[in-house]
Amino acid sequence: MGVLEDKLPDNILFTNVDKFLNWSRKNSLWYMLFATACCGIELMQTGAARYDLDRFGAIFRATPRQSDLMIVAGTITHMMADRVKRLYDQMPSPKYVIAMGSCANTGGPFYKDSYSVLKGVDKVIPVDVYVPGCPPKPEALIEGIMKLQKKIMEEKNLVKK
Repeated sequence: MGVLEDKLPDNILFTNVDKFLNWSRKNSLWYMLFATACCGIELMQTGAARYDLDRFGAIFRATPRQSDLMIVAGTITHMMADRVKRLYDQMPSPKYVIAMGSCANTGGPFYKDSYSVLKGVDKVIPVDVYVPGCPPKPEALIEGIMKLQKKIMEEKNLVKK
């Protein structure tokens, strides 16, 4: 810092606006669940006391209008795809999506045998992080949240277009 080093008090921090905005978004992810089948059970377990998703700044919200993260877990059928898209559209920007489990990622074991299963939620909405597994363990979802936080920290907010 050179010239200012001796003149500033110890409690002043220099940063840029992008880093500050990304830090605040990363540490306050309000998530909404779209959970079906066995992945939904693992997802609920991750939010419970043993794994405590709140410690990562992820807080459950029941409405899309208050959420900036949608966690899609489990089998999504073609009839549900409209609902997933509608909920995603109701979320304020910036918004993020985590696809949890093989069914949400690629259709899972129902990929070949069922005509009614969507072959991945990314056919309907954009997905930021894929969490593999059938069903994935809570630790895998926590790792997915941490990957999303890392991705958020690398975003550029104030870019001229």
